[in-house]
Amino acid sequence: MRVGIHLPHIGRKAGPEAIRRAAIQAEELGFSDAWSSEHIIIPKAAPYPPSALFYDPVLTLTWAAAYTKKIGLGTSVLVLPMRHPLPLAKELATLQCLSEGRLILGAGVGWMEAEFAALGAPFRERGRRMDEGIAMMRAVWGEDPVSFPSRHIPAVIEDMRMLPQPVKPIPIWIGGSSEAALARALRLDGWHGSRLSPQEAAPIIRRLREQRSDPGFAISLRCGWDGKDEGALGARLAAYGEAGVDHVLVEPAERALEDWLRAVEWIARAAEGIQP
Repeated sequence: MRVGIHLPHIGRKAGPEAIRRAAIQAEELGFSDAWSSEHIIIPKAAPYPPSALFYDPVLTLTWAAAYTKKIGLGTSVLVLPMRHPLPLAKELATLQCLSEGRLILGAGVGWMEAEFAALGAPFRERGRRMDEGIAMMRAVWGEDPVSFPSRHIPAVIEDMRMLPQPVKPIPIWIGGSSEAALARALRLDGWHGSRLSPQEAAPIIRRLREQRSDPGFAISLRCGWDGKDEGALGARLAAYGEAGVDHVLVEPAERALEDWLRAVEWIARAAEGIQP
């Protein structure tokens, strides 16, 4: 089982030096990949997320890529229906080229209606926009010239070109545990669940593996860690592996940078013997 680590690009610990140090540390400690998350704009009174300070996830990973050579890079998750697929496809293809093929696109439909409203994106159509947006991005990534018959997203794409294309295909892992999310994941490259215990995840994993037993289909889970018990974290990671998880993304809870970096060292020790 592979273990990834979240980057400190959210809240008071966030900043260019924090991201640089954390990316280098993650690569040196042998983590499989480093991850970023997304909120673009949130209501002042929103109880979650706890901070409105979110560095852009794609630019965060680009910054991290510049200071590393081999560690994977992932989004957990980009809310695709909030964005127009064409500029996003350009950004992701560029990052895939600059990082020499290290990107994983974790993607979800989102849940904060006020954020969609602020961006002028239709919240009630986010499932249809998600599916069409993925299809549109894959078209421009794989065809040159490209034509795409758009129905739900404003776009006229007829015999057009978008370069550079990704140096290698960008895997798409779908976040969420709804029936629609699981069905969408099965059509793509992987599932990226969030904050489920090994026991809660096990029946979902069995369902997914019954339909996608091929090793190219990834099963990933994101979990938080409060830094209180390194042994408990090791046992939790082992339990995820026993449940059939291929990849776990761990996000420390610490708010200060030095505490965060120290927690990442503890996570690396807890993962010893679990990662290949």
